Amino acid sequence: MPAINSFASLAAPATSLAIDTRPLDGLRSRAAADPQAAAREAAKQFEALFMNELVKSMRASVPAGEFDNAGSQLGTEMLDKQWATQLTGMKGGLSEAILKQLERQMGLSPGPIPSTTSANNTPVPIASAAQAQPTRIPQTGAAGFVQQHTQAAQAAEKATGIPAAFMISQSALETGWGRKEIRHADGSPSFNLFGIKAGPNWKGPVAEITTTEYIDGRAQKVTAKFRAYGSYAESFNDYARLMKNSPRYAQVVQNAASAQGFAQGLQRAGYATDPAYAEKLGRVINTTLRLQRSIA
Repeated sequence: MPAINSFASLAAPATSLAIDTRPLDGLRSRAAADPQAAAREAAKQFEALFMNELVKSMRASVPAGEFDNAGSQLGTEMLDKQWATQLTGMKGGLSEAILKQLERQMGLSPGPIPSTTSANNTPVPIASAAQAQPTRIPQTGAAGFVQQHTQAAQAAEKATGIPAAFMISQSALETGWGRKEIRHADGSPSFNLFGIKAGPNWKGPVAEITTTEYIDGRAQKVTAKFRAYGSYAESFNDYARLMKNSPRYAQVVQNAASAQGFAQGLQRAGYATDPAYAEKLGRVINTTLRLQRSIA
């Protein structure tokens, strides 16, 4: 049980003070008999440690009083420990997330291990102090998105003839530069960068979410199923197949030489229900092209 053994030194029995971090042989032995209970206890201890540090940092921000002494400091520390204990194990708290991760790693719970993958892994500023024209928000976060997906977009460009910058821009518009990507119920990514829905002919995995659709010109929240992939590169590949093989988007591919022709072609083809889709996409394409020039 490597996952439990690695956490055992930080865990304490439920009857002791929640932040007791002494190594406990009891937890190790319990892991063999009841691994789920041991994982639950380890998760609580990690949360207790975190909450204790949080309370300590909050206390440190309060100036010392005139009558503070060693005795009052000891009492304050004991009180803070109890506060940390009370804040631990609450529904929807950190321990639940840690427990879910442990259970997946230990094979106690079905489903994939929660992923830390993001459609924007490098949200760092591209501009440096030496550059005359530093990028501005939202370009600062967008630069990482452009860099991350350029290779996959270039492969899709070879298949469709649509400029890679245009496809990166559309995926940026659909996902808010990677910050609002479609995720499964457990938080893992669907890798769907283009908001392609799962129609009756789709045989792959799906992610069901609440999204905004424009019906008769009015924005409404609806529940819809979207295609899910194994990687962001697969998302670009599937998008390329859709553009290349669907008669619906033939005019989009033919008019993709210009940003305006591409954006307006998508709107005419009904790619999205947003009446301002072409205008929004045009602005994002301009941002992407500026970013590409700045990082070239």
